[in-house]
Amino acid sequence: MPVREVRVAAERLERWLAGFAERHGPVERTQTADAVTLVGADGDRAVLEAPFPPLDGDLVAHTLRERAVGVLLVRRGGHAVGLFAGVALIASKVGSSYVQGGTKAGGWSQQRYARRRANQADAAFADAADAAVRVLGGRRLDALVAGGDREAVRAVLADRRLASLPAPSRPWLQVKDPKLRVLAATVEQFRSVRIELDP
Repeated sequence: MPVREVRVAAERLERWLAGFAERHGPVERTQTADAVTLVGADGDRAVLEAPFPPLDGDLVAHTLRERAVGVLLVRRGGHAVGLFAGVALIASKVGSSYVQGGTKAGGWSQQRYARRRANQADAAFADAADAAVRVLGGRRLDALVAGGDREAVRAVLADRRLASLPAPSRPWLQVKDPKLRVLAATVEQFRSVRIELDP
């Protein structure tokens, strides 16, 4: 059977670990700075990727620890920036921008559209950087999590005012439309534990 991947919410992790031991017999456990590997008596194996590495002590306690986490979601059409204290979203700023889509026109028209689109994208990323400065600037963060368009996020984080932010931690958040409700729900993604099961 191919390796399967599951995600387990932080609050369900202890129960999941107990269930793995019940299903697979006595468990041999090894731990590194970013993962815990379990091998059951039947040979079945699980690799649990720790959120917010390096892993410090017990995986469950590490996962449940309350952290100050900044979230930066950026796409060409909008952005959402949030500050979480544990599971609570305590500050946020959301905005949208118009960035023209591509065109099939050729020659001079295509170049003109491309320049206009690039200028609109630059303005949108500048707005996102302003929002990030307002929400996250000067804050002491335990981690920064990002999502959306990688190129857009890189453009925003290139702003010198954000140089003190930590590098984005995994996981990369898959976001189509950075709205407030989407931002609020990211806490479930970045606190969950990614697990590879073999078989």
